[in-house]
Amino acid sequence: MNTGHNSGNVAVNIEIRFFNSIARYRNGKGLFEARSFPAGSDIADILRNYGIRHDDVFLIFVNGRDITPQLNGLRTSYVLEDGDVVSLSGPVPYSWGYGAPVV
Repeated sequence: MNTGHNSGNVAVNIEIRFFNSIARYRNGKGLFEARSFPAGSDIADILRNYGIRHDDVFLIFVNGRDITPQLNGLRTSYVLEDGDVVSLSGPVPYSWGYGAPVV
């Protein structure tokens, strides 16, 4: 996390949505959660907070936009903004994440 010297106790309020195999990280507590994170937090902070392994994440959407791809794995450096809706998904059946080509 990299914030300015005057950020103090500023927080961003986001909604996190858990889909497919990622839902197991909620331990039956529902698929959506409103959370606050310190200003400057990123997707990696969400994964760390819930104990989600990078290898388990197949798709990351922020406000409906796919931010998943990065040259060497997941793009977890996206810095959260107030009001963001972050959706996390494990592999989707019949996708290349399961070893089958997407058609």
